[in-house]
Amino acid sequence: MSRAAGGDAEAAKLAVWKEALYEKCRDAAPENDMFSQDDLLRLDVIPNKDLMLLARVVQSLSDDKLFITMREASGQVLWKWRDAQEAHKYKQCTTDEQVLVYSLVDDAGGDGIWSQTLQKRLNMHDSVLKNALKQLQTKGLIAPFKNVEHPNKKMYIKASIRPSDRATGGPWYTDQNFDDAFIEELQRVVFDFIKRQSSYHSTHAGSSSSARAQAPKKGVVQGGLERGKKRDAREMSKPPSKVSKTAAGTTPRKEALLPLPAGYTGYPSVRDIARLLSSSGITNNTILSEEDVRKLIDVLVWDNLIEPVRVAGKVGYRVARVARQSTEPWAGREDPAGPEPYTSPYTEAPCGRCPVFDICEDGGPVGPSNCEYFKTWLGLSDP
Repeated sequence: MSRAAGGDAEAAKLAVWKEALYEKCRDAAPENDMFSQDDLLRLDVIPNKDLMLLARVVQSLSDDKLFITMREASGQVLWKWRDAQEAHKYKQCTTDEQVLVYSLVDDAGGDGIWSQTLQKRLNMHDSVLKNALKQLQTKGLIAPFKNVEHPNKKMYIKASIRPSDRATGGPWYTDQNFDDAFIEELQRVVFDFIKRQSSYHSTHAGSSSSARAQAPKKGVVQGGLERGKKRDAREMSKPPSKVSKTAAGTTPRKEALLPLPAGYTGYPSVRDIARLLSSSGITNNTILSEEDVRKLIDVLVWDNLIEPVRVAGKVGYRVARVARQSTEPWAGREDPAGPEPYTSPYTEAPCGRCPVFDICEDGGPVGPSNCEYFKTWLGLSDP
C-alpha cells in the first residue's frame, strides 16, 4: 500500500472517530456541559483508550470549531461541544481578530456587548477592532442594536438571535422607545375587564318611595263619597294593570355596576386576563407573558383602582374603593382622566369633590362668589 493510500485511510478513520465522538458528546450532555479527558474516554469511542488518538480527534474537532477548549483555574483542560451551524459561522471568521471579537459577542448572548468593552477585554487597537467589526457585519454574523439601558452606547449582538427583553425593554418598548400610549390603553382594557367580571349590571329604580306612591292603597275604593272607607271585596275597584311611566314622583332607572356578594369565586386571575389580551388582538401581535400582564395589574393595584382577593385558593382581582361603578368603559376614551365612577349630583357638582369644602363660606378666601369651578359648572364664566 502506498503512503498516499495509507494517509487517505487514516484520514477516513479519523473522520469516523470525529463524527462518533461528536455525536456521543451531543447525546451525553447539553451544549454547555464540560468534558474532561477521562469523560471523553468513557464514551467508548476511542479504541483501546488511546490517548494519542484522542488528542488527534479532539484537535481536529477543535480545528473545525465543533469543540471549544476551556481551562480551569487549576490548569485542567476541558472541552464542550458547539452546534454545527454555529461552528460554520466561526469558520467564516478568516482572521484571529474576527474569531476573538465574534466569540465575545457570542458569549454576550441576547444582552449584547458594548464596543468599548470589546476593546478593553481584547486589548485591541481601535482601527483593528473597527475593521473586525465591519467584516463581521458584512458577513452577516453580528449586527449593531440599541440597548434601552444604554441608549448612547454602540452595542453589538449576534445577527442570528433576538435581543433580550432586558436589552429591548420587552413588549413595553417600540423601536427602543417607551410606548406609554400602548401601556395606558392595555391598562384601561384590563381595568374594564376586571370591572365587568367583579360586578353585576343593575337597572334598579332610583327611588323606592316613588314606587310606593304609584301603587294604590290595598282595598280602597277609588272615588265616591265614601272614599277611603273599607268596603266589601266585591265593591273594590281593580288596581290599574300598568303603572304609567309619566306618573308623578317617578325617577328614571339608573344603570350601575354593583359589587358581587361575599364568597364569590369567579374573580379574574392573571391567567384569565392574559388570555383575554391574547384573544382580543389589542396587543398588535406583541406576545405578552403572564409576568408582563402581572406588571400591568400591579400598576392598577398601586393606583388603588383594583385590589387582589384570595378566594378558593387562588388570587383574583376586583375593583377597589367605589361600591357603585359606572357602566361606561375606560378604554377608548381620549381624556387622560381615570375610570369614570358612578355619578350622582354630589359627584357632578364641584362642591361634592372640592378639597377645601370645609372652609368655603361667604366672605372667606373661598366661597360661592369667587369659586371659578362653581361658575364654570353653572355656565357663568366667559368662554
